Amino acid sequence: MCGRFALLAPGDSLAEQFHLTDTPTLAPRYNIAPTQPVAAVRLADHTHERELVLFHWGLIPSWSKDIKRGARMINARAETASEKPSFRAAFKRRRCLIPSDGFYEWQKLGREKQPMYIHAQDGKLFGLAGLWEVWQSADGSLIESCAILTTEPNELMAPIHNRMPVIIEPGEYGMWLEPGPHPEDARHLLRPYPAAKMHAYPVSSHVNSPYNDTPQCMAPLE
Repeated sequence: MCGRFALLAPGDSLAEQFHLTDTPTLAPRYNIAPTQPVAAVRLADHTHERELVLFHWGLIPSWSKDIKRGARMINARAETASEKPSFRAAFKRRRCLIPSDGFYEWQKLGREKQPMYIHAQDGKLFGLAGLWEVWQSADGSLIESCAILTTEPNELMAPIHNRMPVIIEPGEYGMWLEPGPHPEDARHLLRPYPAAKMHAYPVSSHVNSPYNDTPQCMAPLE
Protein backbone atom coordinates (compact mmCIF):
# COMPACT_ATOMS: atom_id res chain seq x y z
CA MET A 1 0.00 0.00 0.00
CA CYS A 2 0.97 3.66 0.11
CA GLY A 3 -0.06 5.32 3.34
CA ARG A 4 2.40 8.21 3.79
CA PHE A 5 4.47 10.35 1.48
CA ALA A 6 6.32 13.66 1.24
CA LEU A 7 6.18 16.67 -1.08
CA LEU A 8 8.88 19.29 -0.60
CA ALA A 9 9.53 20.54 -4.14
CA PRO A 10 9.04 24.26 -4.83
CA GLY A 11 6.31 25.41 -7.18
CA ASP A 12 8.61 26.08 -10.12
CA SER A 13 9.90 22.49 -10.02
CA LEU A 14 6.34 21.17 -9.97
CA ALA A 15 5.34 23.42 -12.86
CA GLU A 16 8.34 22.35 -14.93
CA GLN A 17 8.07 18.59 -14.43
CA PHE A 18 4.28 18.36 -14.76
CA HIS A 19 3.90 21.09 -17.42
CA LEU A 20 1.56 23.23 -15.36
CA THR A 21 0.22 26.50 -16.75
CA ASP A 22 0.50 28.24 -13.37
CA THR A 23 3.25 27.98 -10.77
CA PRO A 24 1.72 26.74 -7.50
CA THR A 25 2.66 27.82 -4.00
CA LEU A 26 2.80 24.95 -1.51
CA ALA A 27 4.32 24.57 1.93
CA PRO A 28 6.74 21.63 2.30
CA ARG A 29 5.07 18.47 3.63
CA TYR A 30 7.22 15.76 5.19
CA ASN A 31 4.55 13.32 6.32
CA ILE A 32 1.31 13.50 4.34
CA ALA A 33 -1.26 11.11 5.81
CA PRO A 34 -4.69 9.75 4.82
CA THR A 35 -7.68 12.13 5.13
CA GLN A 36 -5.34 15.11 4.76
CA PRO A 37 -5.28 17.40 1.68
CA VAL A 38 -2.94 16.22 -1.09
CA ALA A 39 -1.77 18.12 -4.14
CA ALA A 40 -2.63 16.48 -7.45
CA VAL A 41 -2.33 17.26 -11.15
CA ARG A 42 -5.38 16.77 -13.38
CA LEU A 43 -6.78 18.09 -16.65
CA ALA A 44 -9.07 21.11 -16.24
CA ASP A 45 -12.63 20.44 -17.42
CA HIS A 46 -12.95 23.22 -20.00
CA THR A 47 -9.39 23.93 -21.11
CA HIS A 48 -7.88 20.45 -20.75
CA GLU A 49 -4.74 22.13 -19.47
CA ARG A 50 -2.96 20.63 -16.50
CA GLU A 51 -3.83 22.19 -13.16
CA LEU A 52 -2.73 21.55 -9.59
CA VAL A 53 -5.58 21.05 -7.11
CA LEU A 54 -6.01 19.80 -3.56
CA PHE A 55 -7.91 16.57 -2.94
CA HIS A 56 -9.06 14.86 0.24
CA TRP A 57 -6.89 11.72 0.48
CA GLY A 58 -9.33 8.81 0.66
CA LEU A 59 -11.66 8.38 -2.29
CA ILE A 60 -15.38 8.82 -1.56
CA PRO A 61 -17.47 7.23 -4.33
CA SER A 62 -20.10 9.57 -5.75
CA TRP A 63 -22.83 7.11 -4.74
CA SER A 64 -21.63 6.65 -1.16
CA LYS A 65 -23.95 7.72 1.66
CA ASP A 66 -21.12 7.82 4.19
CA ILE A 67 -18.23 10.26 3.95
CA LYS A 68 -16.24 8.06 6.33
CA ARG A 69 -15.93 5.46 3.58
CA GLY A 70 -13.10 7.49 2.11
CA ALA A 71 -10.84 6.88 5.10
CA ARG A 72 -10.69 3.22 4.07
CA MET A 73 -10.04 3.91 0.38
CA ILE A 74 -6.69 5.66 0.24
CA ASN A 75 -5.38 3.08 -2.26
CA ALA A 76 -6.82 1.21 -5.23
CA ARG A 77 -5.32 -1.99 -6.63
CA ALA A 78 -4.16 -1.36 -10.19
CA GLU A 79 -5.14 -4.89 -11.20
CA THR A 80 -8.83 -4.40 -10.38
CA ALA A 81 -9.48 -0.63 -10.27
CA SER A 82 -11.15 -0.61 -13.69
CA GLU A 83 -13.70 -3.19 -12.46
CA LYS A 84 -14.44 -2.25 -8.85
CA PRO A 85 -17.65 -0.19 -8.37
CA SER A 86 -15.81 2.32 -6.18
CA PHE A 87 -13.14 3.11 -8.78
CA ARG A 88 -14.27 2.11 -12.28
CA ALA A 89 -15.94 5.42 -13.18
CA ALA A 90 -12.87 7.37 -12.05
CA PHE A 91 -10.60 4.99 -13.95
CA LYS A 92 -12.47 5.82 -17.15
CA ARG A 93 -12.77 9.58 -16.73
CA ARG A 94 -11.01 11.03 -13.67
CA ARG A 95 -7.31 10.33 -13.42
CA CYS A 96 -4.63 12.36 -11.73
CA LEU A 97 -0.95 12.44 -10.88
CA ILE A 98 0.13 12.96 -7.30
CA PRO A 99 3.58 14.59 -7.07
CA SER A 100 5.84 13.14 -4.40
CA ASP A 101 9.47 13.52 -3.38
CA GLY A 102 9.23 10.07 -1.83
CA PHE A 103 7.01 7.76 0.18
CA TYR A 104 7.19 5.72 3.38
CA GLU A 105 6.64 2.04 3.98
CA TRP A 106 7.01 -0.10 7.08
CA GLN A 107 9.21 -3.21 6.82
CA LYS A 108 8.36 -6.04 9.17
CA LEU A 109 11.44 -7.18 11.11
CA GLY A 110 10.42 -9.86 13.57
CA ARG A 111 7.88 -8.28 15.89
CA GLU A 112 8.94 -4.77 14.96
CA LYS A 113 8.19 -2.59 11.94
CA GLN A 114 10.97 -0.40 10.59
CA PRO A 115 9.82 2.70 8.69
CA MET A 116 11.61 3.19 5.38
CA TYR A 117 11.76 6.22 3.10
CA ILE A 118 11.83 5.50 -0.64
CA HIS A 119 12.77 8.14 -3.22
CA ALA A 120 14.11 8.52 -6.76
CA GLN A 121 17.84 7.97 -7.26
CA ASP A 122 18.11 11.12 -9.36
CA GLY A 123 16.26 13.26 -6.81
CA LYS A 124 13.37 14.05 -9.15
CA LEU A 125 9.73 13.91 -8.21
CA PHE A 126 7.61 10.80 -8.51
CA GLY A 127 4.30 11.12 -10.33
CA LEU A 128 2.06 8.68 -8.46
CA ALA A 129 -0.92 7.40 -10.43
CA GLY A 130 -4.21 8.44 -8.85
CA LEU A 131 -7.95 8.44 -9.36
CA TRP A 132 -10.29 11.19 -8.19
CA GLU A 133 -13.98 11.51 -7.54
CA VAL A 134 -16.60 14.12 -6.59
CA TRP A 135 -19.00 13.51 -3.72
CA GLN A 136 -21.98 15.71 -2.84
CA SER A 137 -23.28 15.97 0.69
CA ALA A 138 -26.92 16.38 1.72
CA ASP A 139 -26.44 20.15 2.03
CA GLY A 140 -25.11 20.37 -1.53
CA SER A 141 -21.44 20.92 -0.71
CA LEU A 142 -18.89 19.07 -2.84
CA ILE A 143 -15.81 17.12 -1.77
CA GLU A 144 -13.17 16.09 -4.29
CA SER A 145 -11.19 13.08 -3.10
CA CYS A 146 -8.55 10.73 -4.46
CA ALA A 147 -6.87 7.35 -4.12
CA ILE A 148 -3.37 6.23 -5.10
CA LEU A 149 -3.03 3.17 -7.31
CA THR A 150 -0.77 0.36 -6.10
CA THR A 151 0.84 -2.58 -7.86
CA GLU A 152 3.18 -5.50 -7.19
CA PRO A 153 6.56 -4.56 -5.69
CA ASN A 154 9.79 -4.36 -7.65
CA GLU A 155 13.05 -5.95 -6.46
CA LEU A 156 13.82 -3.06 -4.11
CA MET A 157 10.36 -2.96 -2.56
CA ALA A 158 9.69 -6.71 -2.26
CA PRO A 159 11.67 -7.17 1.00
CA ILE A 160 9.94 -4.08 2.43
CA HIS A 161 6.28 -4.58 1.48
CA ASN A 162 4.11 -6.62 -0.86
CA ARG A 163 2.69 -3.55 -2.63
CA MET A 164 4.08 -0.27 -3.96
CA PRO A 165 2.52 2.84 -5.51
CA VAL A 166 2.25 3.02 -9.28
CA ILE A 167 4.78 5.57 -10.52
CA ILE A 168 4.21 7.03 -13.98
CA GLU A 169 7.20 8.00 -16.14
CA PRO A 170 7.20 11.71 -17.16
CA GLY A 171 6.95 10.82 -20.84
CA GLU A 172 3.72 8.94 -20.09
CA TYR A 173 1.95 11.61 -18.02
CA GLY A 174 -0.25 12.64 -20.93
CA MET A 175 -1.38 9.09 -21.66
CA TRP A 176 -2.38 8.58 -18.04
CA LEU A 177 -4.17 11.90 -17.57
CA GLU A 178 -6.16 11.71 -20.82
CA PRO A 179 -8.05 8.39 -20.88
CA GLY A 180 -9.53 8.99 -24.32
CA PRO A 181 -12.17 6.70 -25.83
CA HIS A 182 -10.31 3.54 -24.76
CA PRO A 183 -9.28 3.89 -21.07
CA GLU A 184 -7.97 0.32 -20.97
CA ASP A 185 -5.16 1.30 -23.35
CA ALA A 186 -3.28 2.83 -20.41
CA ARG A 187 -3.29 -0.32 -18.29
CA HIS A 188 0.29 -1.08 -19.36
CA LEU A 189 1.39 2.01 -17.41
CA LEU A 190 0.29 0.40 -14.14
CA ARG A 191 3.48 -1.56 -13.64
CA PRO A 192 6.23 -1.66 -10.99
CA TYR A 193 8.69 1.21 -11.34
CA PRO A 194 12.29 0.13 -12.12
CA ALA A 195 14.10 -0.70 -8.88
CA ALA A 196 17.38 0.71 -10.25
CA LYS A 197 15.81 4.18 -10.30
CA MET A 198 14.89 4.09 -6.60
CA HIS A 199 16.66 4.21 -3.26
CA ALA A 200 15.41 3.26 0.22
CA TYR A 201 16.77 3.94 3.68
CA PRO A 202 15.50 3.51 7.26
CA VAL A 203 14.09 6.46 9.21
CA SER A 204 13.05 6.90 12.82
CA SER A 205 9.67 6.11 14.34
CA HIS A 206 9.02 9.86 14.37
CA VAL A 207 7.16 9.35 11.09
CA ASN A 208 4.72 6.91 12.70
CA SER A 209 2.55 9.72 14.01
CA PRO A 210 0.62 11.68 11.37
CA TYR A 211 0.87 14.68 13.69
CA ASN A 212 4.62 14.87 13.04
CA ASP A 213 5.34 16.81 9.86
CA THR A 214 8.97 17.90 10.14
CA PRO A 215 12.27 17.12 8.37
CA GLN A 216 12.98 14.59 11.14
CA CYS A 217 10.44 12.25 9.50
CA MET A 218 12.70 11.62 6.52
CA ALA A 219 16.10 11.97 8.19
CA PRO A 220 18.26 8.82 7.75
CA LEU A 221 18.35 6.67 10.87
CA GLU A 222 21.73 6.93 12.58
